[in-house]
Amino acid sequence: MENRYVAVVVGGAVSGSEAVFQLRENGIVVICIEQNSLPYGKIEDGLPRWHVEQRKKEEEKIDERITHPLVHFVPHTKLGKDLSFEEIYKDWQVSAILLANGAWRDRPLGIEGIDQFIEKGLVYQNPLVYWFNHYHEPGYRGTHYNIPDNTIVIGGGLASMDVLKICQIELTQKTLKARGIQVDMLKIEKEGIPKTLAAHGLSWLDLGLKGTSLFYRRRIEDMPLAEAPLNANPEEKTKAGALRRKILNNFQTKFLFNFFEQHLPQKAILEKDRLVGLQFVKTQIANSQVKVIPDSETDVRSNLVISSIGSIPEPLPGLPQKGEYYDVQNQDTGEVKGFPFVFALGNAVTGKGNIRVSLLHGRQVAKHAIEQLKANPSRMCSSSKVEQILSKVQKLQQKVGFEGDYKTWRDKQLAQR
Repeated sequence: MENRYVAVVVGGAVSGSEAVFQLRENGIVVICIEQNSLPYGKIEDGLPRWHVEQRKKEEEKIDERITHPLVHFVPHTKLGKDLSFEEIYKDWQVSAILLANGAWRDRPLGIEGIDQFIEKGLVYQNPLVYWFNHYHEPGYRGTHYNIPDNTIVIGGGLASMDVLKICQIELTQKTLKARGIQVDMLKIEKEGIPKTLAAHGLSWLDLGLKGTSLFYRRRIEDMPLAEAPLNANPEEKTKAGALRRKILNNFQTKFLFNFFEQHLPQKAILEKDRLVGLQFVKTQIANSQVKVIPDSETDVRSNLVISSIGSIPEPLPGLPQKGEYYDVQNQDTGEVKGFPFVFALGNAVTGKGNIRVSLLHGRQVAKHAIEQLKANPSRMCSSSKVEQILSKVQKLQQKVGFEGDYKTWRDKQLAQR
């Protein structure tokens, strides 16, 4: 075996698999460490299950990027739990480490003490979407959620639109079932609630439901439903705001949820050790800053509050953080401060769940890492060092029952679902 660059990529979903592809195409040996059985990340567990065709397409792309002789896949191995960052960085002594481990931890809602009411009236987005995607499976053993009428959702981005759709679809299905009407989830998602009800001679008013309500702390024009151009001028900002308003209106027309802009949650409403609502204050936007309007408190009661205000990466012992994210020199390069040849990419840096944004950032950071490696031939591993690293990798693979062929493993995992 000849001397080679060896890179570890942690996480094999959109940004991670794109990094794997860029590295392997440049002749670099890649070790892809994945916490799940398959490297689909939020394509599988973040996209609600009505995205059937998109999921299939994206998963096939990930499979293609990872299936290669230079790529060594290690499933069921979580960094920080089954394998430490320091062990890879100090003991393995690979050429580079690329952290594409995503953002799996829900951003805290920010109301003091409220997390003690998780599953006692409070649910975060990630476990809710996971439940929705899997609860219909015969082998599902996880938490089950009941979506009551008048659920509150806190958020404002595209992910919160998915949460609203989940709530309204579940609520519609349950209410129709009580009337003896069975309607497929995919049909409701495709046609929308008004059209689905009309096919049965019903309207939303006939169901007697209050519906799910979204509360957003800024204005409709500020919602992250569409990207504005970088350094946008006033005209471009106005166009972006109008597009965001149009997107929200389309969602609301199709799924009939309630919307309240410029409402900031500030206090929990409690009864008998349960969360039964939130107190909101109204806001005004001044110089892009959210300002609380004094004496504008409003109590909103609900049997379920869902927080959908974004996801952040899980802290890794030994890795520096700046606020909620890994501390990088800048987003474009992903270079982690104080750790030469360690790069963070994708959602772990951008905080955006957008597939294209993650893909492009993964490609950009990977290409930068490759340039840095080629400019530093001393980072190349000797043939004996490569063998030592791959021996460690093989032991990790054997520990979880992976026999070395990704396609065989994937087919087996899918067949078991």
